[in-house]
Amino acid sequence: MLDTNRRPGWSPARVNASHFCSVSSRSQPIPTRVVLLAGPSGSGKSVLAARTGLPVLRLDDFYKEHDDPTLPRVPGSLDIDWDSAASWDADAAVAAIAELCRSGRTDVPVYDIATSSRTGHEGFHIERSPLFVAEGIFAADIVGRCQELGLLADALCLRGRPSTTFRRRLVRDLREGRKSVPFLLRRGWRLMRAERRIVARQTALGAHPCGKEEALGRFAAAAAGRCRRATVGAPE
Repeated sequence: MLDTNRRPGWSPARVNASHFCSVSSRSQPIPTRVVLLAGPSGSGKSVLAARTGLPVLRLDDFYKEHDDPTLPRVPGSLDIDWDSAASWDADAAVAAIAELCRSGRTDVPVYDIATSSRTGHEGFHIERSPLFVAEGIFAADIVGRCQELGLLADALCLRGRPSTTFRRRLVRDLREGRKSVPFLLRRGWRLMRAERRIVARQTALGAHPCGKEEALGRFAAAAAGRCRRATVGAPE
């Protein structure tokens, strides 16, 4: 669980206060906001989100299904590019986040990555929590939209060493049987080589790049009622 009485995990002298805005008021209840948690596949987003003790919306459940004609392909290959934002339903994800902020509950798809298909739907509710996490590799792609809608508390891009991310991702994907071994190896090698570009792109989309400890400090600040105005630039 987050300790909101604990000092954030960064030096106060380095914080630019213009990046933050208060979301609390003595006369009004604290509105529900979302922290978008992005980062390369295998960077530890799900583990970090669970450590916060906050409700967690899994954005990977908003992937398109395997027979969707709009799915992109890896250049020079027949493989579907599941690491392209075009393989994901951003509109449905934003709608779910907006409904959670407005009413505290929404209906979300249940997605099976191994078969690339939706196997049903389920209710998701946050029990009047003023803050929740939405995590996934495409979380940065909706930073601007969530900020425009007044839903954003913070946006983070979890980063680490590409070799560590490669190893963690491969072990996870093999354990869960997500795809065939040759596909996972091809994808893992491609993502390891592209990891720095992925982080740079997500940063340009408004997600603050950081390690786990700094991320936990920013979660604590958001839970205490301080939201961050994301700086959105042109993706690289």
